[in-house]
Amino acid sequence: MKIIIIGGGPAGIMSAVSSAKNGKNEIILIEKNNILGKKLLITGKGRCNITSSLDINDFIKNVPGNGKFLYSAFQNFTNKDIINLIESNGLKVKEERGNRIFPVTDRAQDVLNCFIKELKKYKNIEIKLNEKVEKILVQNDTAKGVLLLSGEKLEADKIILATGGKSYPLTGSTGDGYKMAKNLGHTIESIKGSLVPLIADKYLCQSLQGLSLKNIKMVIKDTEKNKKIYEDFGELLFTHFGVSGPTVLSSSAHLLRYRDVNRLLLENKIKLIIDLKPALLPEELDKRIIRDFEEFKNKEFKNSLDKLLPKKMINPIIELSKINPNKKVNEITKGERQNLINLLKNFEINIEGFRPVEEAIVTAGGISTKEINPKTMESKLVKGLYFAGEIIDIDAYTGGFNLQIAYSTGYTAGLQIN
Repeated sequence: MKIIIIGGGPAGIMSAVSSAKNGKNEIILIEKNNILGKKLLITGKGRCNITSSLDINDFIKNVPGNGKFLYSAFQNFTNKDIINLIESNGLKVKEERGNRIFPVTDRAQDVLNCFIKELKKYKNIEIKLNEKVEKILVQNDTAKGVLLLSGEKLEADKIILATGGKSYPLTGSTGDGYKMAKNLGHTIESIKGSLVPLIADKYLCQSLQGLSLKNIKMVIKDTEKNKKIYEDFGELLFTHFGVSGPTVLSSSAHLLRYRDVNRLLLENKIKLIIDLKPALLPEELDKRIIRDFEEFKNKEFKNSLDKLLPKKMINPIIELSKINPNKKVNEITKGERQNLINLLKNFEINIEGFRPVEEAIVTAGGISTKEINPKTMESKLVKGLYFAGEIIDIDAYTGGFNLQIAYSTGYTAGLQIN
């Protein structure tokens, strides 16, 4: 049987590996870049968060975008399976905060090398780099082959489409697969960025640009309904457009699905509230500030916060506190001090929108899961056509879940061809 796999990322690679286990299959893996796994190299900030150590049954809870669709795929190829594959190719892994699994070397390139080693174990896999598929050829509602951009036609008995989403287009994720699937009659659910930076109060965020806050508590809140949308603890980064960092990226996946979010964003009713001192209760923070004020009692307020805050935060905090920056510390009233404490525990920023899908870590939306058999990943519209990875309308939170989706759906698609 001849199988063509379009896309050489983790989903495509795992499709090739699982279908190659039947030595009678002839597999052609087509990648338009000059290397396989280009996008994998930038995952986890170049370290590659391979998967999560959570029980595989808990993965679906971390997939807000059509998680139940993945039940069979996750059982077919688990987090333990991908760890075994990586370690069997000579690379050890380690667990970090939040059940995240990384290579011990902290290098995504080493993970990619393991995938390439695995592919080389199978003599029935041919890899074509720098080749772009223009069209999937179909006859009588059955996949028959592909037309390359060069004009060459390749025949196939089965085709697996694993071209990824639209995030990070410089890595090759330019939405090619959506067009191919749409031309065959498939529904493409609205394409949006998930795990994407947020646009926020530009004046405030630009004054803090480049500042990274660690060990903060953050809440995304609908102030109209006084409802908490998301809560997290960790790192946050201020940028020229707003906010980013792990906590913000995770929050975006929740916010994306929140009812009336576009209206509330336009009306500035979605707030990011940061607790800058989560380890201290308000009364403990008050004692800390009193100690600092005692030490700096002869100084002006604007020169008294160096021990309490990062340098970039001092001026914005002073401005928002409405305390005269030139006021002597020993003249600050209890009421002014309480306002300062409240500001440090509830630093509010208006959220105004999402950055473009091209800047997202993963793509929400894609080929409708209603048109794919969840047990096989085969199209319900075109016989012999399968889908794998980010091209499907599935997306998860941060923590290695999106890569596991790629491995599991890819493996499942290839498995059905044996």
